[in-house]
Amino acid sequence: MLIDLHNHTWPRSHDSVLDPKDLAQRAKDAGLDAICLTEHDALWPEAEAQQIAEEIGITVIPGCEVSTDPGHILAWGMEKYVFGMHRVDRLAEHVYPRGGALVLAHPYRRQIAWKDDQNEWDIAVEKALNNSAMEHVIALEILNGRGKERENRFSADLAAKSGMNGTAGTDSHAVHDIGKVATWFETDSIETWQDLVRELKLGNFCAVDMETGEEFAIPSRPRKLKIGGVAVAD
Repeated sequence: MLIDLHNHTWPRSHDSVLDPKDLAQRAKDAGLDAICLTEHDALWPEAEAQQIAEEIGITVIPGCEVSTDPGHILAWGMEKYVFGMHRVDRLAEHVYPRGGALVLAHPYRRQIAWKDDQNEWDIAVEKALNNSAMEHVIALEILNGRGKERENRFSADLAAKSGMNGTAGTDSHAVHDIGKVATWFETDSIETWQDLVRELKLGNFCAVDMETGEEFAIPSRPRKLKIGGVAVAD
């Protein structure tokens, strides 16, 4: 399955101009099997997402892009937005016990080296490894549709260094963003956020550039996540 894991629509995301039904239709026309609606700090009721899915004929999975102190995090399994979720440990304590998952969005932001000097680049990657969000996510977004080549390259290097797999999402806010990238999953049975989380944890996926057909697969290894300061298996 090809799924765009990162999208924003109006009015739930104030900086988007996309109508959710138009997004769904255009994503379907671009060859995608599913999209995730990940508004900024706002949740989609599952019934409303399902209504769009049935009308357009594409799987629609609600999620959320949460603004936390160490960066923006894509979350699936949130019941509601809770005060204090700007702290990534608080967010993890809410999501993981519900069977959810977290993915670090555009991890190059505030982390990437200013120059392509290899030494500075390596130092920046090592510094990014110590970002507190890294303890709580199960994958990194290594292909952001609005990111530049060097920015996504930094994210991919960070994922490879951390041992985490990499996802792709258009981060769509306008029509010209739709369909640029997607995450390819080995299974064809993802219909709910629970299904999506299961496959994210299994790691059988890769980022795909829809414009070139290039795949970006990063070998991943089992990770342990910290919830409430206690390490737990993912």
